[in-house]
Amino acid sequence: MSNYKIAVLGDKDSVLGFKALGLDVFPAESAEEAKRTLHALAKENYAVVYLTEGYAAHMEAELERYKDALTPAIILIPGKDGSLGIGMANVKRAVERAVGADIL
Repeated sequence: MSNYKIAVLGDKDSVLGFKALGLDVFPAESAEEAKRTLHALAKENYAVVYLTEGYAAHMEAELERYKDALTPAIILIPGKDGSLGIGMANVKRAVERAVGADIL
């Protein structure tokens, strides 16, 4: 059985605090670097990747690519500047698909 890992990917100020929780932290200087890192993580047994909304806003194609994949599950989190609402919008869409109505 494989040991799956959890990664946190985003700008340095937003992700470094997660290191204290024992998660693997990957600070990226730009959305382009975050894209490359995400593809590398997907190949390296990461089951969950927490990604800051700020970078996710520039990574639609990448998020679409992994949306239906078993791993990694990409969970959007607010960055240091607060939530952009992208993560909640994705949750609402997923709930609507599953339930057939917006219950949130």
